Amino acid sequence: MHTPLHSRARFRALLSASCCAALGAALLAGAGTATATAGPAEDPSAGPAGSKVVGYFTDWGIYDRQYYVKNIETSGSADKLTHINYAFGNVTDGKCALGDSWADTDKPFTAEQSVDGVADTADQPLSGNFNQLRKLKKLHPGLKVLWSFGGWTWSGGFGEAAKDPAAFAQSCYDLVENSKWADVFDGIDIDWEYPNACGLTCDTSGREGFRDVLAALRAKFGKRELITAAITADATSGGKIDAADYGGAARYVNWYNPMTYDYFGAWDATGPTAPHSPLTSYPGIPKEGYDTAATIAKLRGLGIPSSKLLLGIGFYGRGWTGVTQAKPGGTATGPAAGTYEAGNEDYKVLRTTCPPTGTVGGTAYAKCGSDWWSYDTPKTIKGKMKYKDAQGLGGTFFWELSGDTSDGELIKSIN
Repeated sequence: MHTPLHSRARFRALLSASCCAALGAALLAGAGTATATAGPAEDPSAGPAGSKVVGYFTDWGIYDRQYYVKNIETSGSADKLTHINYAFGNVTDGKCALGDSWADTDKPFTAEQSVDGVADTADQPLSGNFNQLRKLKKLHPGLKVLWSFGGWTWSGGFGEAAKDPAAFAQSCYDLVENSKWADVFDGIDIDWEYPNACGLTCDTSGREGFRDVLAALRAKFGKRELITAAITADATSGGKIDAADYGGAARYVNWYNPMTYDYFGAWDATGPTAPHSPLTSYPGIPKEGYDTAATIAKLRGLGIPSSKLLLGIGFYGRGWTGVTQAKPGGTATGPAAGTYEAGNEDYKVLRTTCPPTGTVGGTAYAKCGSDWWSYDTPKTIKGKMKYKDAQGLGGTFFWELSGDTSDGELIKSIN
């Protein structure tokens, strides 16, 4: 089976083993059926245009990976981040729900594991990652945290949510603004993979479903709270971007995170080998429209302002084995071995086990033995930052924090 763009199928498995402004205004002004608060206020903490740095933190990272909120601080990443997306809350029965209550609110962290070196106690009202995020925010008052819902595994619930967007929005508001942790979160991130298209399951919410859900969320959360969405990067004609009204929904979000990675990978077991996050197309690319520049151009063509689009980077590589050709386009026999998932490995591992042997389409690739990997490096990220600035994009986001080195090598290259 061909795994779609941005396959985050690794989630739960880890726990068990611009076009012209006039066109944009016209497109956006007529969009939306809800009598919603028209749009978000600007985030006063965001800083100058293009300066957002948004990193995903995964709740399950505290288990096998032993990546804690504390590591965001000790790596120096907290000083570089403007926003953290906490992944993931569940979407079930048409409502927002806790994803992993033990990790989120209950797990007691030792002094060694804690952000401030103070151990959790049995009688405190809130433990888990939420309490650790609270401590991190105290050290970094300008840092914002959004609670991300859905993801690859739990996007199937959005279809039900789209049947009654107002009820869904109310459930999300009640959960995010729960008095036990309301101070932890500054908004909500919707990671619907994919509206009116297929991801782990297929969605038939209709072209307006995504727009209506975002409109309802904005109406409920109001102008001051942040609302963002991770969206497909499929820029092919008739592809996933065309399946939903991303242009119409843009008026309700502070920004979009187009998932400009996982374009190619070993779900195509025999290849051809190709970089999973190319910045631009290149001669021999297996599929046109599967590159960052094509994605950004397509979204801008819908009238979405550049300032509402962030550049996506993967802090991991995708790889094949049984490869004899060093350059892209070679055949393979299957996915290369990975620590947690076949065909996937963290940058912090690959930088030493399979260092780059070439670049293509603005990203790096590596041939070591019969394995072939592609991933971004500090050098290729700097190239992508030049593109981000030239396009006037709102900033950068990445998946995800634990893939970086212990001293934050990749996030430092973003800044």
